Amino acid sequence: MKKILFLLILGSGYCLTAFAQKTPPQAVVAAFNQKFPGVAKVGWDREKNGEWEAEFEQNDVEMSANFSADGTWMETETEIKVTELPAPVQAALQGKKVKEAARIQRADGSTVYEAEVRRKDLLFDAAGKMLQESKD
Repeated sequence: MKKILFLLILGSGYCLTAFAQKTPPQAVVAAFNQKFPGVAKVGWDREKNGEWEAEFEQNDVEMSANFSADGTWMETETEIKVTELPAPVQAALQGKKVKEAARIQRADGSTVYEAEVRRKDLLFDAAGKMLQESKD
């Protein structure tokens, strides 16, 4: 009986920990609501680097936005059509099958473009220079 009670308590602790990691701090929620007013459905995830990522739709477009734990906006990723990538990025991707594309606006004012190719995310600047490659 003690083992069952122990396992029950242990399992409850894991569930509460998992729930706590899906609930962002109030500062993050407030910053999100200020930047994206009127968005009703938001899914939250905590990333490995400690940032909070909100996944949502705005005007029928899939988006995500990242915030630091204190509510500072870091970046917004907006899904776009492959044909909406800048011409130099499209040229750099010539011959590759692009599954998804996105425009990423960062807090420092820069914009980069992401293309998913063979389960990898490729990041480019507007001039078509590849900046980073990571597994999806």
